[in-house]
Amino acid sequence: MISIGTVRTFDAEEGWGVIDGPDVPGGCWVHFSAIAMDGYQELARGQHVSFRAEAASQDGFAYRAVKVWTSDIEPPDRTRTQDGSAAYHSSLTLTFGPRHPDDTAGPQA
Repeated sequence: MISIGTVRTFDAEEGWGVIDGPDVPGGCWVHFSAIAMDGYQELARGQHVSFRAEAASQDGFAYRAVKVWTSDIEPPDRTRTQDGSAAYHSSLTLTFGPRHPDDTAGPQA
């Protein structure tokens, strides 16, 4: 079910806040990862949002947001990468070739 609410508070440094709405008595805890927007995911106090929530015991709140958006139309769910995370991923591979014949470095006595 889609709910409509207002952001009570959002701490950008900690990445979480609370949304108030008629479907979530006492407030709904929201983490930045549930915010469906490109770029820096942040909400502002007093901002009107649409959201989907689940019943959960999260930091003293009976509800937790699973998806939050600010537009009139619900955006599609994000596609997950193979490892199951939408977070940035990077890798580094180091390859060492054979030692150069002129390299006499070895254990020091």
